[in-house]
Amino acid sequence: MLIAALPSGPLAANCYVLAPAEGGECVVVDPGQEAAEQVDKALAEYHLTPVAVLLTHGHFDHVWSAAEIADGRGLPVYLHPEDRGLLTEPAAGVDPGFAAQLSALLGPGPFSEPADLREVADGRHLELAGLRVEVRHTPGHTPGSVVYTVTTEEGVPVMFAGDLVFAGSIGRTDFPGGDTAAMDRSLADAVLARPDTTQILPGHGPGTTVERERATNPYLRQAPA
Repeated sequence: MLIAALPSGPLAANCYVLAPAEGGECVVVDPGQEAAEQVDKALAEYHLTPVAVLLTHGHFDHVWSAAEIADGRGLPVYLHPEDRGLLTEPAAGVDPGFAAQLSALLGPGPFSEPADLREVADGRHLELAGLRVEVRHTPGHTPGSVVYTVTTEEGVPVMFAGDLVFAGSIGRTDFPGGDTAAMDRSLADAVLARPDTTQILPGHGPGTTVERERATNPYLRQAPA
């Protein structure tokens, strides 16, 4: 399996290009600010053809380049419906102070959705680029946060976690739509219930594993089992 991590934008959000191997189809996960050029370079380097864009949640640093990448190629973009409004109103997902900075950074809008926007739901499996992608709804950071999980040929689960969990930390819940109790439930269901071998590819920072986070992440130790 080929996974290219492409940190991008002022907040260094991780965009990923995922494919069974070089020279075939792929999906793009969470293309945020300034991600389009990096994605184009990865596609050329690995001789890949994208077939879809997957969004873990609606915050601007994870979705900003989705329409740019998808619409020019006629690709579908997948997102949970509870975060759909953040595509056209990105400032609605942050606090008032950050919203003012965001308006200065992104401009006044209006902002539009990708042309082919499709909904995902908990428990659904997407068959894309020769991959079977499991969707789990993991509210807490945002109402529509999800994680996507694929399994390598060796049987190792790989979870694209968005801002649910990071190496040593978790996503914040103090923005509009955040919910600490929901986050605790999502961490228990989508992380602690996973096999220790599960690889976690978060929305910011380095990758980690369920085993490592179970042992060392103070927020996971507080989550209900």
